[in-house]
Amino acid sequence: MVTILTPEISERVERLDPDALVIHLGPLSQQLSEDEFFEFCAANRELRIEMTKEGDMIIMLPVGSEGGHRNFNLTGEFFAWAKVDQTGMGFDSSTGFILPNGAKRSPDLSWIRLDRWQAVPEKKRKKFAPICPDFVVELRPETDKLPILKLKMEEYSENGAQLGWLINPLEKRVYIYRPDEPVEMLEQPTELSGEPLLKGFTLNLKGILT
Repeated sequence: MVTILTPEISERVERLDPDALVIHLGPLSQQLSEDEFFEFCAANRELRIEMTKEGDMIIMLPVGSEGGHRNFNLTGEFFAWAKVDQTGMGFDSSTGFILPNGAKRSPDLSWIRLDRWQAVPEKKRKKFAPICPDFVVELRPETDKLPILKLKMEEYSENGAQLGWLINPLEKRVYIYRPDEPVEMLEQPTELSGEPLLKGFTLNLKGILT
């Protein structure tokens, strides 16, 4: 396993919240190639690791058991739809993507239209594919700050996502993001429609929002 807090970066660490660290790499980020970042993540599989467009590395612990159960329900429902639909590729929370702005993100759930996915060179698909998903979901755990998640959702939209859902079980709310449209906030919805992007997909929020 790679030692995260090496002497070279220990002084650059900022605690984002009780269960997350931000490492300000600064000039060191120029030395961390895409392959090196992938290898770093692979060597620390028990952690969730992302990188901002500025090159700051965000290191988070895995979600708690309750959050993992919500994620399981979310992924299961979407998998059932995607397997029948066959118009795109679905991805779970362990998948990383390199966005057009250079950020390296891992949504809790994502989906990419088949034609866009097939346009990514096969070699690049084996690591963190350089593409922004068409559809992304972030499911807020208790340890994540809402303003940071909202900024992440805005980043997805700015980089090409056509639909984004920020599901906040703590406040029983869902925020819906679409390009060039105001963010829509729903109070205690029982289901979400993926139309028109995800034809025929409706997410039942029982066990996810509640």
